[in-house]
Amino acid sequence: MMDQNQHLNKTAEAQSPRKSKSRCCNGFKMFLAALSFSFICKSFAAAIMKSNITQIERRFEIPSSIAGLIDGSFEIGNLLVIVFVSYFGSKLHRPKIIGIGCFIMGTGSILTALPHFFMKSYKFSEETNMNLSSNSTSSLSTCQINQHLLLNNTSSEILGKESESYTWVYVLMGNMLRGIGETPIQPLGISYLDDFAEEGDSSLYLGSLYAIAMLGPILGFMLSSVSAKMYVDVGYVDPKKERKVSASLHVLKTKEERIQMASSTNHGQNVTENTTDFFQSLKSILTNPLYVIFLVLTLLKSSAFIGALTYIFKYVEQQYDQPASTANMVLGSITIPTVATGMFIGGYTIKKFKLTLLGNAKYLLVINILSFILYLLNFALICENRLVAGLTVTYDGNNPVTSHTNVPLSYCNSHCNCDESQWEPVCGNNGITYMSPCLAGCKSSSGNKKPLVFYNCSCVEEPGFQNINNSVNLGTCPRDDQCTKKFYIYILVQILNSFISSLGTTSTVMFVFKNVQPELKSLALGFQSLTVRALGGILAPIYFGALIDKACMKWSINNSGKQGSCRIYNSKLYGNTYLGLIESFKFLTLILYIVFIYAMKKKYQEKDTKASENERKAANEAKLEFLNNDG
Repeated sequence: MMDQNQHLNKTAEAQSPRKSKSRCCNGFKMFLAALSFSFICKSFAAAIMKSNITQIERRFEIPSSIAGLIDGSFEIGNLLVIVFVSYFGSKLHRPKIIGIGCFIMGTGSILTALPHFFMKSYKFSEETNMNLSSNSTSSLSTCQINQHLLLNNTSSEILGKESESYTWVYVLMGNMLRGIGETPIQPLGISYLDDFAEEGDSSLYLGSLYAIAMLGPILGFMLSSVSAKMYVDVGYVDPKKERKVSASLHVLKTKEERIQMASSTNHGQNVTENTTDFFQSLKSILTNPLYVIFLVLTLLKSSAFIGALTYIFKYVEQQYDQPASTANMVLGSITIPTVATGMFIGGYTIKKFKLTLLGNAKYLLVINILSFILYLLNFALICENRLVAGLTVTYDGNNPVTSHTNVPLSYCNSHCNCDESQWEPVCGNNGITYMSPCLAGCKSSSGNKKPLVFYNCSCVEEPGFQNINNSVNLGTCPRDDQCTKKFYIYILVQILNSFISSLGTTSTVMFVFKNVQPELKSLALGFQSLTVRALGGILAPIYFGALIDKACMKWSINNSGKQGSCRIYNSKLYGNTYLGLIESFKFLTLILYIVFIYAMKKKYQEKDTKASENERKAANEAKLEFLNNDG
């Protein structure tokens, strides 16, 4: 049952004079405003982390699976305390607990940023000793240059920087601390809203809260878009010249609040009793079939969402050759407002049409069917693989290769003594990307002129022209127009899918509340968050990242001489793996929604049958009593 102090508060509010009622109303509005600000802050930090996954991989030279672990550390921190905060926090002063959590979350954010201030200046490529500020371009190797001499010059730097190879641990720990601080905000905040909102208004408040919270991702993605255009060491490096280098809530203490605080002290003294109570309550929700089915359903749905969100920016960069700033700006400034609108409309729809629990379940099933069908369109929007000499085609560009590993050198570069592990891509006039000027067979360059061009490239031959002075430009070849068109269609599909999916957000939260006893709402939401974060939030980014790594065709070499981040992916394999895993989860979610609706129908039919029997029994007893009295 609802704790006694909350019940006394509600009773006192109903019986108090208008002045007291106004004060309580203002207190509730202040809490709603503070909670909205907290939601904005936590979603702002989450957007910053999600949209910088690619930059984290490159800065610390780590694969996607490690980047996924860093992203999942937020959920690990949340996992450590979520159940206890949800249960014991509901018996304490919930707004104060949320305030403490916000402070811890801010501390974690500071720890996450620390590596930037004590790491050495960033160098773009560790495979070669690049120094574009010199008077020559010998660091970008051409054909017949002694590559081993250049590599040996960097060995001391590699050994000196080995201590920096694990500085990503600070980001992981800071993100974990941020997860601990974020823990009480959602379960305690939402349960507090549901307890003290007017009857029938909680769904509207929740829809509005989630809609307002979308300001966080919008601001986060916009900031990420701006920062993605800046060089790593802001204020220390001119990339044109070289490449080295809390709102708190405090309502006036009424008599009822002092009683609540005193009671909270007594609760703290009865730890043993509360612990026993906790396990009994946990058993109660875990033996509730509807709650368990919806829990598994939510886990599958959340795993798909978390995996998709973690790597969507990386996917757009790799699949459509869009810069990180464009990906952040487009997905953040267009998709997020669409989600906010969908959340608000979804909450209003539930209030307007007064959907029953069964009606809500059918409503969610329809939404998920539409989302599943719409998401299938993404498979048709996968671009063809890039033409990369030595990875997807032979070095002479005449034939495709069956595997990107151990592709033999060609007549045009076999005499150049090239380092095949080097990654300094150049684009030829024939539309083929080469992994380095040396592997393109280039003999000379434009020196310090911008843009940097390499000439006399023996591997670059345009059809029908044998004696042309073939050249390459620094950088990978751009995607074709067909792929660019697919990108715009992809964005449109994401907008529609985001809107449709967000219509059911409020309904999803309400199902957790309505399928358990009122006094177990906080615990039920907390345990759901625990499960989703443990099996979805922590694991999903890791196994999504591990499968994405399988699509990598070219790895970099990190500071310690080991495998670092991926330079280029197999576009088709990446797309089929990423989208296929998401759609698999969506399909399983649909199956469980059907099971869930069937279980709900069965439960309510049994309730109706028992109610009818009780009514008949009561009617018969009344009839017998009347006959006895008449006799």
